[in-house]
Amino acid sequence: MARGPDGQGGGAGFSLADQLFNRQSLGDLGRDFSNLPGFDTERFVETALPRLAGLGVHARLEVLAEALAEQLPSAFPEMAEQVEAALPEPLDPGRSDDDFGRFIHAVPGVLAVKHGMAHPERALDLIHSATQRFSMEFALRPFLNRWPGEVLARLDRWVEDPNYHVRRLVSEGTRPKLPWGMGISLDPLVPLRYLDALHADSTRFVTRSVANHLNDLSKIAPGEVLARLGRWQGDARQAPKEMDWITRHALRTAVKRGEPEALALLGYRADLPVAARVTLSSADVKIGDSLGFAVELTSPEGGPVLVDYRLRFHRPSGSAEKVFKLKSASLAPGKPLRLDKRHRMKGDATTFRLHPGPHAVIVQVNGHDVAEAPFELSA
Repeated sequence: MARGPDGQGGGAGFSLADQLFNRQSLGDLGRDFSNLPGFDTERFVETALPRLAGLGVHARLEVLAEALAEQLPSAFPEMAEQVEAALPEPLDPGRSDDDFGRFIHAVPGVLAVKHGMAHPERALDLIHSATQRFSMEFALRPFLNRWPGEVLARLDRWVEDPNYHVRRLVSEGTRPKLPWGMGISLDPLVPLRYLDALHADSTRFVTRSVANHLNDLSKIAPGEVLARLGRWQGDARQAPKEMDWITRHALRTAVKRGEPEALALLGYRADLPVAARVTLSSADVKIGDSLGFAVELTSPEGGPVLVDYRLRFHRPSGSAEKVFKLKSASLAPGKPLRLDKRHRMKGDATTFRLHPGPHAVIVQVNGHDVAEAPFELSA
């Protein structure tokens, strides 16, 4: 289910924001602070809860921060001290991936941005502690814009932090195109010095961020990305299997664009001769049903192939296309390879609305279009 930054899902009546922020979760957050002298958990819940109706995730975090601040010192250094005293136990350091924590624990980052901008060193101390409970990349970016020297000095240390959540923040917080994140004015090549260290990290949580960071950068400076990946492969500081994964993930947008240098780095020849045929199970498909098609590939030379397919969608104002993965395989010389696929034409997707009309499926091998078949989509 696709969801935007406001936490609205595709199902009727579903609200991610309501799942994350409700009386129970607010009570849990209030109890974190209940060890502070004079803090009233019930007052916090009753103040914040009525203000949440109809708001998305980020707006709800602002409400929680405001309600907490009503019972915290107004001076930020003292506020930060009390927030740190109320933090729950850090996330399990024995894990290496998929441990994001709870959204309610993003609130310290909101407080740091709203009240600590004039105290960057103290605010960064708080962010360092808080990111070990919930990722702080959204909170880091306003400080990076306002206090770049101070933040970069911290990142120089954090890149070697023993906690992998802190190390991930170095990469994630400086991504050039962080989804739903504030834009940053930092030269996008500056964080490469951090990625040089972090690509060799032992945790997938960190290396996934490095790969996503490079994928962002590939849209700005593709040559720098290719050069870095080539260098890292030669340095061999990361396990070969993980380095291959980082490379594929970092180049996914470049591969969709069919960039020959990216394909070559992944071991795919852009000039491999391939004959292809695509056959549809039906040339008429209804919205909500599946498009079935088969692809047959042959090559006189053989070799590794990266097979994707694009769907060309009809739009009232023209057309649009999206790329989808099909198969990584190896062609034997002169021997046909058959691939079958069923693609559901979802009528309830929130991110890409379908319109009846002429569509097409286009098969792409090693970055080149090799076959195309039209079909009609109906309501």
